[in-house]
Amino acid sequence: MLVKTLVGLLIVFAVGIFTARKVSSTVHVDRTVNAPLAKVWQVWTDVESMKKWWSPKDYTAPVINSDFQVGGSFLYSMRSPKGDMHWNTGKYTEIVPNQKIVSNMSFSDENGKIVPGSEVQVPGVWPDEISVSVEFKDVGGKTQILITEVGIPAIMKIPAKMGWEQQLDKFEALLN
Repeated sequence: MLVKTLVGLLIVFAVGIFTARKVSSTVHVDRTVNAPLAKVWQVWTDVESMKKWWSPKDYTAPVINSDFQVGGSFLYSMRSPKGDMHWNTGKYTEIVPNQKIVSNMSFSDENGKIVPGSEVQVPGVWPDEISVSVEFKDVGGKTQILITEVGIPAIMKIPAKMGWEQQLDKFEALLN
């Protein structure tokens, strides 16, 4: 009986993992930082500042290029502690100063050439692009940052959220 139960649990787990690789999900991150909205916007959108906070803990962002305007493109890098480089490119689709930034983002090579989701060496079945929306709200002299990332494979939802949280830790330290 115990063996049947364990086998059944393993099958359920395997089906869950298989499904989580293919199912798309949305990551939500909400952080309120102790800084005025104008300063948060400036640090968020300034290329030199982004090099200091764009990437999770122990990663760096040596290359950040951004044509910050609607229709403008960007190329962001992340260097792992082992020296592996990871690249993202995309276009800004909506910018409302001091309120909102929306972009479509894809994996890419160092020249900004899009790497199709089917070729990405990250767990899950990735689309060719995902949508990232960042909203900024003044809350009594502090600033609430709301991030919504749509299209992440469900198997990567928790690591993606952790990555954003770690980036926001670095971002918040930079504000102080």
